[in-house]
Amino acid sequence: MSTITIEDLAETTLLRFATAGSVDDGKSTLVGRLLHDSKSVLTDQLEAVERASASRGQEAPDLALLTDGLRAEREQGITIDVAYRYFATPRRRFILADTPGHVQYTRNMVTGASTAELTVILVDARNGVVEQTRRHAAIAALLRVPHVVLAVNKMDLVGYEESVFANIAEEFTAYAGELGVPEITAIPISALAGDNVVDPSSNMDWYGGPTVLEHLETVAVSHDMAHCHARLPVQVVIRPQTPELPDYRGYAGQIAAGTFRVGDDVTVLPSGKKSKISGIDLLGKPVDAAWTPQSVTVLLEDDIDISRGDLIVPTPDAPATTQDIEATVCHVADHPLSVGHRVLLKHGTRTVKAIVKDIPSRLTLADLSLHPHPGELVANDIGRVKIRTAEPLPVDSYADSRRTGSFILIDPNDGTTLTAGMVGESFAAPEPVKTEADDDGWDF
Repeated sequence: MSTITIEDLAETTLLRFATAGSVDDGKSTLVGRLLHDSKSVLTDQLEAVERASASRGQEAPDLALLTDGLRAEREQGITIDVAYRYFATPRRRFILADTPGHVQYTRNMVTGASTAELTVILVDARNGVVEQTRRHAAIAALLRVPHVVLAVNKMDLVGYEESVFANIAEEFTAYAGELGVPEITAIPISALAGDNVVDPSSNMDWYGGPTVLEHLETVAVSHDMAHCHARLPVQVVIRPQTPELPDYRGYAGQIAAGTFRVGDDVTVLPSGKKSKISGIDLLGKPVDAAWTPQSVTVLLEDDIDISRGDLIVPTPDAPATTQDIEATVCHVADHPLSVGHRVLLKHGTRTVKAIVKDIPSRLTLADLSLHPHPGELVANDIGRVKIRTAEPLPVDSYADSRRTGSFILIDPNDGTTLTAGMVGESFAAPEPVKTEADDDGWDF
């Protein structure tokens, strides 16, 4: 592969993608093969893998070791935590999240896929679509990942039979289509042998589609948030109060979505106070405009009481504030989330007290049916919740903004992350059951 210059990288696009699949489906091997065959592995890294493989009696290097970096992962032959890898080809730059396949680590898959524009879901050709495959498809749909690749792996173990691939692809496509996944691309591969990962396979001449890398390099990247609803969560208020800057008051944060320009009329939420942008500082220099995901400092014409957790938005495009949030969630904690549960809700840079008022339904992955009013969600459950917050929050629908339409629920006792939530409709829910109000200071 030719050397990539800084100028080349400046002209390429960035794709964030995640891998997912059941245990032993070959995710880490696929990632290792992808890095190895695209010449994205440093010599010393490859030599370390070769030594580790030889010490275990393996003749060929175990490419899964390129991503399974934890000792427990190598000893057990499984992926436990999300492994991030950064690599590039002349056509595109990549941030890859290799996520665990075991059911108990589904929470890590939610983390890895939450910022992805594409998810590669692996299926063992011998086993076909299993429950964990359905769970990963559901999570990809809930997280609004726009592109899903079904990689039917270990085709070498089923004699590279076209019918095996076709049956699995048909079943998965039908299931993911019901979930609302907008684009599905099925590719037959053998990560161990390298078939259709980077180079086309001579063993599957019946397949005429792209390899995994070719698809990753050419898929349309539609994650440009610069034209979405403009949102700036305030992280810190900057007041130097130096002789040079005696009256400087700036509101710093990373733009979550959209574009801000000097002269824009803005509203600060949840207070609803209005002003106009008088200046924008980017990397210490004034600019006329800034957009996601730049970190900036915004100056306003009026002195307004603004603090961390507030949201600056364009006045004509301000979201409504509410204390009642209905969302689809994936529960990630080991202990259940129950009706009446007192939690902390973190949205953007603001954290507020909240109560789980109702759990209208839980999703059954096997047939996508809804179990009404389960009373609680346990680890890895996907369901609908209704939450009442102590303070109004300016939330968007997750369908409109993955950044400002998402939140997490936190255990107020120990800070454990309980649940990842997506505001708005994802699955139809039955009518909720009214719940009794609490009387201990957490009823709002």
